[in-house]
Amino acid sequence: MSLRLGDTAPDFTQDSTEGPLHFHQWLGDSWGILFSHPADYTPVCTTELGATARLAEEFAKRHVKVIALSVDPVEAHHGWIRDINDTQSTTVNFPIIADADKKVSQLYDLIHPNASSTHTVRSLFIIDPAKKVRLIITYPASTGRNFNEILRVIDSLQLTDQHSVATPANWEQGRTWSSCHRCRMKT
Repeated sequence: MSLRLGDTAPDFTQDSTEGPLHFHQWLGDSWGILFSHPADYTPVCTTELGATARLAEEFAKRHVKVIALSVDPVEAHHGWIRDINDTQSTTVNFPIIADADKKVSQLYDLIHPNASSTHTVRSLFIIDPAKKVRLIITYPASTGRNFNEILRVIDSLQLTDQHSVATPANWEQGRTWSSCHRCRMKT
């Protein structure tokens, strides 16, 4: 059974690059992003983890914790982190879950047999402080994630949680929009 928007994000305890990690406890009262990668050292994933590390301040401003997942073992993740830091000129500052037994992959429905019977798809979940799934995006293995869009969605979710508004197409924090003659929104 796959996850849907509004479902409680499955809790788990799994090994990570920062030691054993109990997911809900690790999230605490923060927003979270859980994103999966087909395998360590893949070029697209390497650029994505580098981009995530470079956006640490942006995620911190939004009270968002990020965590990655791959089905490779934790020892491989440590080598991959060195490679990411070197090739992407950054410092990975978030845990990577080692899901060699695919326990988390099964909880989050990350292995799609039509894509691969052994590797996870490139999925991303935004989870709110109440542990509810608020966004699910799955990309093909050949396409990297758009982190500007991920930040835009977090901004929209946090704004619409605080105010009785909806954000129109292409909305961005701080821009004024008048997409129709009846509505004008400034945030």
